[in-house]
Amino acid sequence: MAQYYVNNNVQSNGDHEVHKVGCSFMPTANRTYLGDFHNCRSAVIEAKKHHYQVNGCFYCARDCHTQ
Repeated sequence: MAQYYVNNNVQSNGDHEVHKVGCSFMPTANRTYLGDFHNCRSAVIEAKKHHYQVNGCFYCARDCHTQ
């Protein structure tokens, strides 16, 4: 299992990115802890409870990255 966070800062396309702990692109502030999950899909589902438009990070949650 891995720990996941969602970036509370919106990206230019309107997405809030989900990151796995250890990702160099995860913000150090203005983020929300989502919990421990077996995969990024579960973390994205949890993140959608906080933000309408969510996407996985291209680098650490590529299976959930849609663009």
